[in-house]
Amino acid sequence: MRGRFITFEGVEGCGKSTQMALLRAWMEEAGLPVLATREPGGTKVGEGIRELLLAPRDEGLDAATELLLYEAARAQHVSEVIRPALEAGAHVLCDRFFDSTTAYQAFGRGLDEEMVLELNRMASGGLVPDLTLLFSVSIEEGLSRARGESAGDRLEGESLAFHRRVQAGFEALAKREPGRFRTLGEGAIEQVHEEVVAIVKERFEWAGNPSEARTRP
Repeated sequence: MRGRFITFEGVEGCGKSTQMALLRAWMEEAGLPVLATREPGGTKVGEGIRELLLAPRDEGLDAATELLLYEAARAQHVSEVIRPALEAGAHVLCDRFFDSTTAYQAFGRGLDEEMVLELNRMASGGLVPDLTLLFSVSIEEGLSRARGESAGDRLEGESLAFHRRVQAGFEALAKREPGRFRTLGEGAIEQVHEEVVAIVKERFEWAGNPSEARTRP
């Protein structure tokens, strides 16, 4: 049986990475085969591209170059890691997927959305998540969490206006596909985790008890 593909989306500092780690722990304890990965990244090629994309730099990075780098990393990721795992019956959790590209490059950068969507389809080979969890946080709070005491990576260092456009993009995408997206509001880590577990149990009829999951940093 093919595995399920769940993606975790949201603006910087929304808590998606923490929630993905908690869901992975819950699934492992429930005896569900699971693979956790991220974008950009997940492969040697993808991790190299990730460093190019996120490292702060003095020189500018053209928006089209940025888009194509994300799509190149995705094409390798899907063909080398995600699709084989799903076909082998493992459930795949992915920290960001093509919705981030649409939100950041089409809404945030202002690139033509139809072009971005077409490149998303090409790079993903037509693969669409079974469920996308969208996590909410105020832009200011999220950036404060993400940056910590530093200026943050190249994207975290973008303007508030840019991040507001990205957030609006995620909200628009969720409204377009209410069957695929589930939006989670702010709350204590364990509270949001239990909401996530309730969602996946209902959607996929998975067994398990959220109170038995360990909290991992």
